[in-house]
Amino acid sequence: MDNFLLLSTVYLITMVVAVPISARLGLGSVLGYLICGILIGPVLHLTGNKTADLQHFAEFGVVMMLFLIGLELEPRSLWNMRHKLIGLGVAQVSISVAVIATLAAFIFDLGWSSSLALGMILSLSSTAIVLQTLSEKGLMQTAGGRSAFSVLLTQDIAVIPMIALMPLLAPYSGSMGDSHGEDHIGEVFMAQLPGWGVTLVTLGAVAVVIVLGQYLIRPIFRLVVSSHLPEMETAMALLIVVGIASLMILVGLSPALGTFLAGVTLASSELRHELQSQIEPFKGLLLGLFFVTVGEGMNFTILAQNPVPILSATAGLIAVKALILWLIGRSSHMRHKDRSLFTLSLAQAGEFGFVLVSFAVSLAILPTELAQSVLLVIALTMLCTPLLFILHAQVTRRLAEAGVTEPPDDITEQQPIIIAGVGRFGQVVNRLVTMSGFQTTVLDHDLKLIQLMRRFGFKGYFGDPTRPEILLAAGLDKASILVAALDNPAANLKLIHFARERRPDLHIIARARDRVNVYELYSSGANDIVRETFDSSLRAGRYVLENAGLSEYEASELERIFYRLDRASLRELAQVWKPGVPLDQNAEYVQLSRELNRNLENALMERFDHAQQAPAAKERDEPEEPEHGLAHELRQNRPGGRSRSRER
Repeated sequence: MDNFLLLSTVYLITMVVAVPISARLGLGSVLGYLICGILIGPVLHLTGNKTADLQHFAEFGVVMMLFLIGLELEPRSLWNMRHKLIGLGVAQVSISVAVIATLAAFIFDLGWSSSLALGMILSLSSTAIVLQTLSEKGLMQTAGGRSAFSVLLTQDIAVIPMIALMPLLAPYSGSMGDSHGEDHIGEVFMAQLPGWGVTLVTLGAVAVVIVLGQYLIRPIFRLVVSSHLPEMETAMALLIVVGIASLMILVGLSPALGTFLAGVTLASSELRHELQSQIEPFKGLLLGLFFVTVGEGMNFTILAQNPVPILSATAGLIAVKALILWLIGRSSHMRHKDRSLFTLSLAQAGEFGFVLVSFAVSLAILPTELAQSVLLVIALTMLCTPLLFILHAQVTRRLAEAGVTEPPDDITEQQPIIIAGVGRFGQVVNRLVTMSGFQTTVLDHDLKLIQLMRRFGFKGYFGDPTRPEILLAAGLDKASILVAALDNPAANLKLIHFARERRPDLHIIARARDRVNVYELYSSGANDIVRETFDSSLRAGRYVLENAGLSEYEASELERIFYRLDRASLRELAQVWKPGVPLDQNAEYVQLSRELNRNLENALMERFDHAQQAPAAKERDEPEEPEHGLAHELRQNRPGGRSRSRER
């Protein structure tokens, strides 16, 4: 099928049908895309000679994914990852290359150059499949997910010296094949340079990307945005990604690495969210197309001819890499849960292996027949990865059902705002704060809630916030604000007691279940106290008044007066509240409550009559009581003349 439009139609129809079914069955979108490729390629033979061109086009999905990941990371966050990049990443690449090369030399009786080339090729993992699957399953923000990402980033960087080293493994000089020379202009350029030259070119390209991001891309993009032409904003976003990727290719570097650095450079700019919204649709489509081309390129003829050697090599590669990763994770003191995810995520071969295999063939390092088998093994390991993730999810669920408790997450980031509890109350607070540009550290003892947060792209850590060691690991000693939003009032009080004793200067915002809980939180030292249903109940009452015949202004005025007077009455009731005594058994409290309710009713009726008689404009201009009024009055009435709390 030579017609490009017909080929595109076949791709799109297969994707639209198969991928939703795969996702609905819980298999994930990546496996769905791979199955699509297998169906339209090896099974139905619907593709033609344009597949290679389409695969090069689809590789930009990986490039765009790394750019978007970079936008999520500020340079400071990347610097904080340096120990994992240098430790975990370098250890994984170097040990994997050595072990795989040694096994290849002994098992397949290969020369040292071919064995070393295979070691480099198979040591890499699939950035595209792993990051996409981690994102879909909400595992990117876990300790295991972050460790896997660090290793993947190190592998992308390691591709550069691997490409520079390949020509040195060639059996004789000038062995570049004609069919591949044009595809590797940048690699050939890098191969001709000495070691110090490769280093200078690499550092120069990185410096150019950073300078472009800081001093050229920002002003140009602002100019494009000011034109108010959405199509130009899309074109500019694509130009940033494609242009930087092309620059990296010209000097023989990884385009994914270049765009990742560009994303990191722009992560702290005001352009971040606009770039994300423009690139995200293209990333999703092209990345899916990339997975389809991987499945389509699988040569099942070789598998049918040599099923035992190919399948054994596939299983053996996954087992060897898994063992290496498990030992590395254990030596770095990862917890069992994180170590399992870390091992599972990186046990396959990766898409950069396709590039290196092609380059090795062009240099006559690998024979063509062996290269075809290696390509099939790489594709099969990538095909197994989503299945292994599904198996991991099943094991995790079984352990949870059996009552096996999960250890708390390792908290690696400490932000100035800590939100303890991310249920129906805390999640709204977190969304407002983070979408306003502030960083938070979210803690919750409910693992399912944390996993749900991660699935929607929000960071969160699993752990009991009432445990001092968890709270201190979250950065209590450095935080400026603590939001105590736990569902359990007793746990909330315990949390606030410890936080106030540890940090007398900390500003604590507390969630209250009811009036009694307000009094308890007030005495515990909370600065701002919010009754969880008070504001929503007021709004519902205002809607009732509007539909009962009052105007919007009249209902709004009554709501405002009720809010102010109820807070004032709460201040007076706080003075007669007795801890441990039920409210209905506190005679003084009951008598004062009845009196205040009558006063509130009279004030509302009086205000209602006045609102109907006074001009609406004058009423709108009347200044409202300052929001801190109750806090001020509480300070005046508190023994000692000072209060740290206010109730909203």
